[in-house]
Amino acid sequence: MNIAATVGPALQLDVADADSIAELRHQAEGCTRCDLYRNATQIVFGEGPGKAEIVLVGEQPGDREDLTGKPFVGPAGQLLDHCLEEAGLDRQRCYVTNAVKHFKFTPRGKRRLHAKPNAGEIRRCAWWLGAELNILQPKLVVALGASAVYALLGPKVKLTPARGHILQPANHSPVLVTIHPSYLLRIRDEAERHRLRLEFVSDLHKAAEFGAR
Repeated sequence: MNIAATVGPALQLDVADADSIAELRHQAEGCTRCDLYRNATQIVFGEGPGKAEIVLVGEQPGDREDLTGKPFVGPAGQLLDHCLEEAGLDRQRCYVTNAVKHFKFTPRGKRRLHAKPNAGEIRRCAWWLGAELNILQPKLVVALGASAVYALLGPKVKLTPARGHILQPANHSPVLVTIHPSYLLRIRDEAERHRLRLEFVSDLHKAAEFGAR
């Protein structure tokens, strides 16, 4: 199946200018490009080796990430770690980040419930994601979920038809499309969850093979 690889906000819009991830992270510390900073504890920037060949892009930080300042350390991040291990892809080789760098949530008593970032917030934060990719110049980018797909490939590429495919946006690193691990956590049927987890691991194995070329 041929799927046209368009470019999304992170690959299309103006982005921050920095010579290193450390410099870029420093620039981002006081980010007020959208209103999400007002309620979040802190910005959660990407992390990983400065010469990472594979970049994993999720949606946004969750509650645990917002409190620790580190990406993918909550339940979805722990599941991602297990799936990466099963796929033969060492997380330490990857740079892990999100399309949106501040936690968007709805208060519910003492709990903070995840709220999906909108297109405007993703476009504003593309300033940072695009700059991360410019600095890293990875061999492959893995889009974890619909928000990451939109940030990298725009609104015309949809998650379900593109799932498992490696798309090649013009003049940019190829992008492997897959689900976000948090999706697996929401599936109640055990057999269905197991089936989709195997598919997710298979997608990550494609990334591992691509990175080993």
